[in-house]
Amino acid sequence: MKLLLTGITGYVGKRILPLLVENGHDVYCCVRNLERVEEKWQHHPQVKLIEIDFLKTDSHQRFPPDIEIAYYLIHSMASNDGDFEDMELQAAANFRKLLTQTNVRQVIYLGGISNDKYLSKHLRSRLNVEKELSKGDYRLTTLNAGIIIGSGSASFEIIRDIVEKLPVMITPRWVLTKSHPIGIRDVLKFLIGVMDNQACFNKSFDIGGKDILTYKDMLLQYAEIRQLKRKVFALPIMTPRLSSYWLFFITSTSYKLAINLVNSLKVEVIARENSLPKLLNIEPLSYKEAVEAAFKRIRQNQVYSSWKDALSSSEFDTDYSDQIDVPEYGCYRNKQVVSFQKPIEEVTKVIWSIGGQNGWYYGTWLWRIRGYLDKLSGGIGLRRGRTSPTEIMNGDALDFWRVLLADGDKKRLLLYAEMKLPGEAWLEFKVVEKPEQNSLIQTATFRPKGVWGRFYWGLSWPFHLFIFRGMARNIIKKAGN
Repeated sequence: MKLLLTGITGYVGKRILPLLVENGHDVYCCVRNLERVEEKWQHHPQVKLIEIDFLKTDSHQRFPPDIEIAYYLIHSMASNDGDFEDMELQAAANFRKLLTQTNVRQVIYLGGISNDKYLSKHLRSRLNVEKELSKGDYRLTTLNAGIIIGSGSASFEIIRDIVEKLPVMITPRWVLTKSHPIGIRDVLKFLIGVMDNQACFNKSFDIGGKDILTYKDMLLQYAEIRQLKRKVFALPIMTPRLSSYWLFFITSTSYKLAINLVNSLKVEVIARENSLPKLLNIEPLSYKEAVEAAFKRIRQNQVYSSWKDALSSSEFDTDYSDQIDVPEYGCYRNKQVVSFQKPIEEVTKVIWSIGGQNGWYYGTWLWRIRGYLDKLSGGIGLRRGRTSPTEIMNGDALDFWRVLLADGDKKRLLLYAEMKLPGEAWLEFKVVEKPEQNSLIQTATFRPKGVWGRFYWGLSWPFHLFIFRGMARNIIKKAGN
């Protein structure tokens, strides 16, 4: 069939696309920026890309008329641009209007379980989006999930952060809230299983795994799988604000996302029983099985997607495409040029592996201190790491940087700083091939904002002097080792 898929750079969208293609479907993929799409999809015969921002659609934009099934997988909980509830509702309304000119017969929406009397803004927004999508002239199928467990998922990475770092966990009382976790594998099975299934038309289903657990249970079962001895003590005195700070400093989440997560974690998210698993012949995984499956992927370096790679999960509130061209005027620079005779492919490989567990090749302890300072000032710190230890693509999160451009052919990597700064910063790596001698050109660019920006550069200049010089030299040294 001919399908329309949104959210293809998000956690679920990245994972379902290869499955849809493998099943023989032709897929129209909606994306805000075409440069963020993996190269393998840009010229794939079964994939066609549509560049579109559902918050900025106009009368000139069109969907292909022959679409049969559409997936709506757009979420923007951590956005900086105003109220995410209004944004999500507007995006859904524009999506629905664009579908009126197509032959679509079914829309499949992944929402959130909302059975509790009290709903957080996050869950209320998911419910409002479902109501908006239901106004269309097509059959709507809604799958409502709780927290999703899989390598790279927000829930899994937060649990991982907490348990791996803290032998004794003094936690907010929301750890006693019951939840219904589901493995990402099961989410994908349900999403594909309901496609063009008439028994699922105009219906809403809650989907969950085998187990209903408290968050404390999940922390302790994770520790058991990892063979870690852990103790969890819940304190009733933690306010929502203190809980948000606790989650923010312990895990890799941003503060804005932590606030919304805490408000949702206080709500019981338990799936109502329904006939869908039997109808689709799906036996959901238990929580432990989902965690073990996630670690299998991690050990094999097969983490296909991460919640941290979605732009809405960061503090990135500037137009992504505006940062590709590094400014030349009114900026401070630190430029390092190192000549080398080693194979260019080896040097490029080292550059493409920078950050995360591999570190920044020089003064790692100083980078960590900068990450802690960023976290203390409300930034994202270094804890996001990277999705893959060796592969990198446009739009990926890379510690407190965002990958603007990873061009393997031109051997150019361009990063944009998402740390808290009195200005804007870029870090660029270029490998230049010449007949006489090859060179690595590494350029740090800072565009200050006001007097504080200039003061910041002057204060950090001595550190930049030897950090960036050492980093460039060590990249060459590590190549081929």
